[in-house]
Amino acid sequence: MKTDVSTIIILIIYVLIMLGIGVYTSRKTKSVNDFVLGGRNVGSWLTAFAYGTSYFSAVVFIGYSGQFGWNYGVSATWIGIGNAVIGSLLPWLILGKRTRIISNHIGAKTMPEFFENRFNSQSLKLVSAVIVFVFLIPYTASVYNGLSRLFGMAFDLGENGYYYIIIAMAVMSAIYVVLGGYTATAINDFVQGIIMLVGIIAVVGFTLSGAGGFTEAVKELGEIESTKNLDSTFGPDPLNLLGVVLLTSLGTWGLPQMVQKFYAIKDEKQIAKGAIISTIFALVVAGGSYFMGGFVRLYCSVTGEKGKTLIGTVNGKPIFDDMVPALLDKALPDLLIGLVVVLVLSASLSTLSALVLTSSSTLTIDLIKPRTKNMNEKREMLILRILIAVFLVISVVIACNKNASISTLMSYSWGGLSGAFLGPYLFGLFSKKTTSAACWASFAVGIGLTVTHMVLFGFGFECFNGLVADIKALELPFNILSPINAGVISMLLSLIIVPVVSCFTKPPKKEIVDDIFASIGK
Repeated sequence: MKTDVSTIIILIIYVLIMLGIGVYTSRKTKSVNDFVLGGRNVGSWLTAFAYGTSYFSAVVFIGYSGQFGWNYGVSATWIGIGNAVIGSLLPWLILGKRTRIISNHIGAKTMPEFFENRFNSQSLKLVSAVIVFVFLIPYTASVYNGLSRLFGMAFDLGENGYYYIIIAMAVMSAIYVVLGGYTATAINDFVQGIIMLVGIIAVVGFTLSGAGGFTEAVKELGEIESTKNLDSTFGPDPLNLLGVVLLTSLGTWGLPQMVQKFYAIKDEKQIAKGAIISTIFALVVAGGSYFMGGFVRLYCSVTGEKGKTLIGTVNGKPIFDDMVPALLDKALPDLLIGLVVVLVLSASLSTLSALVLTSSSTLTIDLIKPRTKNMNEKREMLILRILIAVFLVISVVIACNKNASISTLMSYSWGGLSGAFLGPYLFGLFSKKTTSAACWASFAVGIGLTVTHMVLFGFGFECFNGLVADIKALELPFNILSPINAGVISMLLSLIIVPVVSCFTKPPKKEIVDDIFASIGK
């Protein structure tokens, strides 16, 4: 533990700035459109930073970088590169313009509203709204989990400190989102993004310095006997590494909290600039995080090697979520610990704000409003704010389970959401032939596969131990027991199912589709 006065001062200043932005933007938030989308008037810089900071949180910096750095060594950096190219650059270039134009044309504020208006089906809206709310909860819990572990390293909060941090973060994110909505989160995301960029560069530098420099660090990785090829370009397990790249990169294409950033951007001219900014941001933040994680074995050990932090195990597996905090504790000077605490806090709060805003707006606009007579703007805003609190309370309860792995929570969340939505959203933007039946098929397969995998392999039920053992005995090159790979399979199936089912089912009404796609040429 390296807590000092400078860490506390930096943290206090940061919190005051975040809350001040919330108060300032509350004066400009007058309508539901302002609260949810910032009046569709957000520029390229704010949108790009909002996209990036919603993308990367404590899940990446603490959970994923530790786990995959331990498993894959320096080749884990490919995950960050994939996040930049597949998860940031391509969505901006491929989805950005069409999303902005079509969502504005059909008046969609949320992804479920997009499904309703694009496919002329209120049932699609209702079911997708429930999916969004349910599957964003474990992702939110994973963010709390990663954040609280870092604070546990930096502050001596006692046995119950984990819970105090979770509750404090929930309250803080709720305050500034409730006050200023999307505008508050966008401005905060910009400030938080700057902190993340500076912090990641500093952390990577000290990580390498503490290991004797890049050349020496890579050499030492190659000499670790327990695992081979940690110093190689594609690591010891390239196929399963590809699975991580696909889940964390392609997954963004179907996540409502990500694509809704394109709904709010000022105009189509901002897309190209935003794509460049977002890609550079992802290269630095994600690339830096996974690159740093590639060296955790030089600082951590499960056998108590001299000079390394002893990491505990559960069922024979290392507690991956403790690795990056241990690395930081060893590699960073006291003063920089404060910056890193604020870095991870920034990354996490920005993601939390995007998640709670997406979830509350989806429930209010897509589920409650259609069933409530005479709902005015004031009442709708009140319900939005109440649901933010409800969502946070549920996610806090889940996050209080310390044994829930960060990567597992996120994998099931992204696998369920993108497995259900990726195909319908992508083909809905580009193909007039995409049908509502194809959407239903994708929803069923994506959610069905995710839930089945959770029950069979995720909850650890003893009755399925034999099945797990049999699958392990097969020694498959692509680990189907992994929730990450299950998410990848569900996403790829979504991309296959939607065009195939669309070929054999009733086409949408021609006049509706023609009107929607005519807006692209305007």
